[in-house]
Amino acid sequence: MPPATPELISPRSPRVAAARRLAKRNFRGKERLFLAEGPQAVREAAGHRAGDAATLVELFVTLEAAERYADIVGEARDAGARVHLASEQVIADISTTVTPQGLVGVCRFLDTPFKEVLAARPRLVALLANVRDPGNAGTVLRCADAAGAEAVVLTDASVDVYNPKAVRASVGSLFHLPVAVGVPVEQAVEGLRAAGVRVLAADGAGDRDLDDELDKGTMGGPTAWVFGNEAWGLPEETRALTDAVVRVPIHGKAESLNLATAAAVCLYASARAQRAAGGCRSVTGN
Repeated sequence: MPPATPELISPRSPRVAAARRLAKRNFRGKERLFLAEGPQAVREAAGHRAGDAATLVELFVTLEAAERYADIVGEARDAGARVHLASEQVIADISTTVTPQGLVGVCRFLDTPFKEVLAARPRLVALLANVRDPGNAGTVLRCADAAGAEAVVLTDASVDVYNPKAVRASVGSLFHLPVAVGVPVEQAVEGLRAAGVRVLAADGAGDRDLDDELDKGTMGGPTAWVFGNEAWGLPEETRALTDAVVRVPIHGKAESLNLATAAAVCLYASARAQRAAGGCRSVTGN
């Protein structure tokens, strides 16, 4: 069942041009809008609201995708989004992927003020300090969501969480948990500690071993993990701000773990310890 609006044939259409510009960070920041591509992201956006405002404001969809994902198109309409039937050329022009899936949504920014994150008294937080790769940032956000974290915080030196690659890598998790952006690392660490959260730096050269910390029973309380840049890790001045620097043990011959893998290990270790301590909801829903 195609949308009622006319097909947008020309990539030079003002609506298409406005959406295409959102691939650039300065336009996203000016408009406070970003792109969500593919059925999973669009579905999550259609079901998300920030207060009284729907997150999804506009949807471009090909005829084939409108028929295949009629339920998503219906959810978008129900959310109040403007739905445009678009040619494949228009979708390709807006999309930032090599093989577009026929749906591209325009969404409102949904970041949460850092003070609201602190007011919620989070028990598990991922803090991204100087993380520059959008794919890694989105994957860490997905890991945090899966582990049951209550928030993700990106420092002012980190990548834009609304970068299309970061949005895709989050696989919808961007719409699931509070995300605070642009927070100076010192302010983030001080605020979390003042909220009763233990702040741990994840670093391959850490002087504490994650397995040892679990064995000693130190991981059951509220915890924020600080993850650093993919290439050079956390600088000494950032490590010095934290309560401890913890390494993930390497039991085999691998030189190291990449950022997203290390983040998954650390976040799940904390989630398990917190569940065992009876202070955190189970990530399996039990």
